[in-house]
Amino acid sequence: MDQFERAGYGQRNIGFGARPALLMVDFQLGFTDGVSPIGRSEHIQSAVDNTRTLLMACKAKGIPVASCRVSWGGPDEMTHWKIETLFDGSFYHGHRCTELDPRISDPDYVFEFIKTAPSIFYETPLKPWLVTHGIDTTIVTGCTTSGCVRASVVDSFSAGYRTIVPADCCGDQDAEAHASNLRDVDRRYADVVDLQTVLNHINGS
Repeated sequence: MDQFERAGYGQRNIGFGARPALLMVDFQLGFTDGVSPIGRSEHIQSAVDNTRTLLMACKAKGIPVASCRVSWGGPDEMTHWKIETLFDGSFYHGHRCTELDPRISDPDYVFEFIKTAPSIFYETPLKPWLVTHGIDTTIVTGCTTSGCVRASVVDSFSAGYRTIVPADCCGDQDAEAHASNLRDVDRRYADVVDLQTVLNHINGS
């Protein structure tokens, strides 16, 4: 038992509610196919493949799914990022890096939209969509774990949603950053589980 546990962190399970939705954060080519230096993590590749499995399961059960990608019209739309790669033009509208990875792109079923800040919630159409569908639980997947996924988890929690994070459906530039951030949100804001746990719940097993 570490100091966090002795202080009571992570001692309550959140669990699923009655109406979940799958959220996929920034699984776009800039992060997944190696075109950009920011997109060469094998850790992220595995997360995309696992999330595709989850997406297919959600679709089979009629569970709503939303997906975002980050894209800007130019540097004037961007805030003060410390990631130099984002300023080379590859994340501007129309560039291949801003396209969703075809493994998880399904515009006929998935609610797909653009965001400009880390969180999938921040100034996007997500919250009205969640309300319209009567959602009480978000299943947050995507990349990167330490960046936009974490921001989305915190905002999901802040908006009052039960928040579930399948660890193997999230990816980062390295495994240490991934594990450290998931450990942190699991202490405070979300249930961090594995893909099989989510699949078991969806399939009623």
